[in-house]
Amino acid sequence: MGFKMGIVGLPNVGKSTLFNALTKTAAAQAANFPFCTIEPNVGDVAVPDARLDKLAEIAGSKQIIPTRMTFVDIAGLVKGASKGEGLGNQFLANIRETDAIAHVLRCFEDGDVTHVEGRVDPVADAETIETELMLADLESIEKRRANLVRKLKGNDKEAVETDRLLAAAQAMLEDGKPARLVQVAAEDMKLWKQLQLLTSKPVLYVCNVAEEDAANGNAHSAAVAEMAAAQGNSHVVISARIEEEISQLDDEEAEMFLSEMGLEEAGLDRLIRAGYQLLQLQTYFTVGPKEARAWTIRKGTGAPQAAGVIHGDFEKGFIRAETIAYDDYVACGGEAKARETGKLRAEGKAYIVQDGDVMHFLFNT
Repeated sequence: MGFKMGIVGLPNVGKSTLFNALTKTAAAQAANFPFCTIEPNVGDVAVPDARLDKLAEIAGSKQIIPTRMTFVDIAGLVKGASKGEGLGNQFLANIRETDAIAHVLRCFEDGDVTHVEGRVDPVADAETIETELMLADLESIEKRRANLVRKLKGNDKEAVETDRLLAAAQAMLEDGKPARLVQVAAEDMKLWKQLQLLTSKPVLYVCNVAEEDAANGNAHSAAVAEMAAAQGNSHVVISARIEEEISQLDDEEAEMFLSEMGLEEAGLDRLIRAGYQLLQLQTYFTVGPKEARAWTIRKGTGAPQAAGVIHGDFEKGFIRAETIAYDDYVACGGEAKARETGKLRAEGKAYIVQDGDVMHFLFNT
């Protein structure tokens, strides 16, 4: 299962610097002028999880394979993007293909780095981007509803359902609120996601601060935190410059550098985990002498569907899942003792997989 998070924001807020650090590459050109990113850059990154290393150590696994997330660096949007300003609609289209949005906000003062609006105000920046996405959604909805008229007259069932959801989104947007605030019934969720509305995607605010503010943030990031809390969104505080420096160091040097800066862990680890949580994702593990591997599923996923993430045949022929909770696996020192002490459970099709479960699937071929 691939999960994509789009990195968006105004020009010169540190998006490409952050992306470079995320992927430990210089694939995205970071420069002090708008639109230095011409095409969306895509980077695949491992989701940090200390549990995987512990399981591999216990099982003597030869290989460790973490679960992954994809980040897409999308060029800087500006006021009027929904009407084609800047690089306009081609980049709005790139956002549609992502599952969530990491909205990078400039929370640092630096006279050498131009701000497209001539001031540093992250809350206003967030409102600018949100407004452009809302305007783009409204335009898209109006066109789509107009195209549905003929099918609606013929009482086409899918068209009726689609129009109902589009109408709900339109009403919310016309009230000045993003589509993500629409209450969508469980049975409508699949069709709702297919609408790919920009403002229906969950948002994580990334406060890009100066190096000296990386540990505790500043007044700008505090304002973003207040805004995020009011919206029911989340935020993380990161210094993109620090993360870029860390990305060039080996593990031991990076640990020393973080310690000197008064930081417990790299900000990118927090960002990746926050994105994982934002998308309502969780991890289960498969462990053996050959490999220890993490698998990504959505919270609430049943055992057969979790098995299907490994291979479709596992889901089709699912019989049962031998399951050990992570804490039990560690306490027992592995599968053998977990089995002996009754900590290994046989779970059927109705079982909802829990975060950290260590699983082995039995299935018919």
